[in-house]
Amino acid sequence: MIRIPFLDGWTVGPKLGAFEARGPETWRPVTLPHDAIRDLPRSAESDQGVHTGYHPGGVFEYEKTFDVPVEWRDKTVIVEFEGVYRDAAVFLNGDLIAHEPNGYSSFSAVLDPYLRFGDANRLTVEAKAHKDSRWYSGAGIYRPVHLVVADPLHFALDGLRVTTPDIDAGRAVVAVAATVENDTRHARTTRVTWSIAGPDGSEIATTSAPVTVLPGEAATARARLVLPSPRLWSVEDPALHVVDATLNDEQGTPIDRDTARFGIRRLQLDPQHGLRINGEVVKLRGACVHHDNGALGSATIDAAEDRRVRLLKAAGFNALRSAHNPMSRAMLDACDRHGVLVMDELTDVWTRSKTAFDGAGSFPDRWERDVAALVAKDFNHPSVVLYSIGNEILELGTPAGAAWGRRLAEGVRALDDTRFVTNGINGIIANLDRMSEAMAEAEAQSSSDGIAPDARESDPNTMMAGMGEQMARMNASQLVTESTEEAASVLDVVGFNYADSRYELDAELFPHRVIVGSETFPEKIDVMWGLVERLPHVIGDFTWTGWDYLGEAGIGRVDYTDAEGYVPTGTAGPYPYLLAESGDLDITGHRRTISYYREIVFGLRTDPYIAVHRPQHHGRPIAMTPWSWHDAVSSWTWDAAPGEPVLVDVYAEGGEVELLLDGVSLGVAPVGEHKAFLARFVTEYRPGELVAVARTGGVETGRHVLRTAGEATLVARAEEPEIAVDGLAFVGIVLEDAAGSVPCDADVLVTVQVEGPAVLAGVGTGRARTEESLAGPSITTYDGRALAIVRPTGPGEITVTVSAAGRPAASVSVVAA
Repeated sequence: MIRIPFLDGWTVGPKLGAFEARGPETWRPVTLPHDAIRDLPRSAESDQGVHTGYHPGGVFEYEKTFDVPVEWRDKTVIVEFEGVYRDAAVFLNGDLIAHEPNGYSSFSAVLDPYLRFGDANRLTVEAKAHKDSRWYSGAGIYRPVHLVVADPLHFALDGLRVTTPDIDAGRAVVAVAATVENDTRHARTTRVTWSIAGPDGSEIATTSAPVTVLPGEAATARARLVLPSPRLWSVEDPALHVVDATLNDEQGTPIDRDTARFGIRRLQLDPQHGLRINGEVVKLRGACVHHDNGALGSATIDAAEDRRVRLLKAAGFNALRSAHNPMSRAMLDACDRHGVLVMDELTDVWTRSKTAFDGAGSFPDRWERDVAALVAKDFNHPSVVLYSIGNEILELGTPAGAAWGRRLAEGVRALDDTRFVTNGINGIIANLDRMSEAMAEAEAQSSSDGIAPDARESDPNTMMAGMGEQMARMNASQLVTESTEEAASVLDVVGFNYADSRYELDAELFPHRVIVGSETFPEKIDVMWGLVERLPHVIGDFTWTGWDYLGEAGIGRVDYTDAEGYVPTGTAGPYPYLLAESGDLDITGHRRTISYYREIVFGLRTDPYIAVHRPQHHGRPIAMTPWSWHDAVSSWTWDAAPGEPVLVDVYAEGGEVELLLDGVSLGVAPVGEHKAFLARFVTEYRPGELVAVARTGGVETGRHVLRTAGEATLVARAEEPEIAVDGLAFVGIVLEDAAGSVPCDADVLVTVQVEGPAVLAGVGTGRARTEESLAGPSITTYDGRALAIVRPTGPGEITVTVSAAGRPAASVSVVAA
């Protein structure tokens, strides 16, 4: 089936009761995908609190009126939703046609019985969000919608599937399958023709097969095609093939068509080699990512998903974990194109709730549909190598929880046995009901004072943050070993969240076990990656997180504890925290200093990298969480008096680093004295050129230069001069001098104006604590930077102008075509 975008002409407003009057001022036109919550007022009194970044919940109704021609009376008409958050109810002309509790699963509805042919039809979608997520979920029709108008004899949605079961040096066997549905009253004999095009677009194989489909049933046609010497899909060379399927009726007339991109690649897994793709060992340099798109809220627009994948790979990641819900189709497509591997995750809960109104209550009734939707979405994507059946499941350490894990793992394998199954296991979370027993065992193995009493009584994140080294001992305890053994045994790869203490232990206890660090603390990447490189049965590490996100507000913040009125709040950032402040890249895509540290740890960067702790905070006491990184910026432009003390970190691999200012040495520091891959200097701030030179054995291995900025001007810079009409323009806003140096403590309020066939879709910065709206049009730069996102409404030239008080405005043009 060919999907037609069904994105325009919608309106949205609050869902009202049957006896409430609808005011026109509360309804507004929108283009899908759309987030109904992003622009609602935030408040410290929000009952969703820190989880959603102090956004409220709500119940929303979307509406679209569309004409249905008489000719459609003999067609099959389907509407497909890639995702509606949450508890979606779909009505056509007032009649309920679909209900989907899961906010992340795709679903569809046949419209035929309810359509008014030759007349206007009204489609409405209700969605609600309220205390049902541990992070910012957004709400509404946040992923694309499609309309399908097909012959009653047609390909099924997601009915075209491709596998590559047999690959060797000289050829590859491609197995294709196409499911045909017959909505007529008669048996039909049709023919399916498959054509495969190589990465260059040329046809390289074709075949066909007849298929008889009985009335009201479906039948699957299959074929095996042999491709000589094909290009294989890999992280380094993500070569994609395309299969085109045509359905012909008894007279040979084409009546339906479908296409699918796929990659030819071979997966192998064992504890001696780890993960191999096409015979080559691949270590997963992984990042966990939430589904929101920063300034866009939860709206899933293809161009934004592609940009995230591109920038994450450029920062050194080769794998993404969709935490903690199925990844969007658009992001999967981007991972296929750019060569990024995927761990696609089913859910954050099974049968025990983590929030008041999450999906646990309906999970036993819908898990099979959820698994089927996940597999149907992922099946043809070569980037997907791991299905994760859950994250930190509360009941996992019980016999019933282990039985659920087995049920889910086998449910996935029944639909797709070409990939591996994992689960993000946190032995502490799985034993919350037995924490006193686990703590006693951990403390008995330690000479320390044990776990802080306030940590014992707090929420799980704060509890883990307060455990320190006791967390490692608890995860390696006999209690965790025994309580999680069965749940781990059903997996192909055992995912451990914050349990690196098990890596070497499990090699002894379970010598056939393969492990992945499914979630780890960012500041421990030097330790984590050392384990990954040294232990063949550990296939990779997924940091929390690769890209900062909305909600779980302030979990990675740095507090200055001598601030007036400071009150410790654990991992919960007080209002007005909006962002988690825990990502290698901030929500605008700008790389934070930890990103460069990680790149050096991965062995992907030879030059050192200078990170300057903000001089205005020098010597102040700080509080950090395990998800924090230093409050440091790569800048040598500060509103500080010459001679003021400043702490300078230089990330480097090797023996030592020399720091020079205007050619004068400020000293030499060893790498690794304070932390692996880090050399630290306490010096004085003076404007000029700061240079870090890394050496190993006296030989220079690289250098990094920072220069004090001169007079800074406001600059607007589009990432692409031309974009698709259904795409996005990303416009970077920066204060910089002629050489590109950016002052980091001279932020200004900027206002964005858009002219031409486009609208301002959102604005954002990396500032985690803010009351400014992501809708714009004004926002205060952070460390001299901001991002504007512009969405075309049609073809033509778009001009984006950025202004700030007392500065010349900056403009940039983009063409939508």
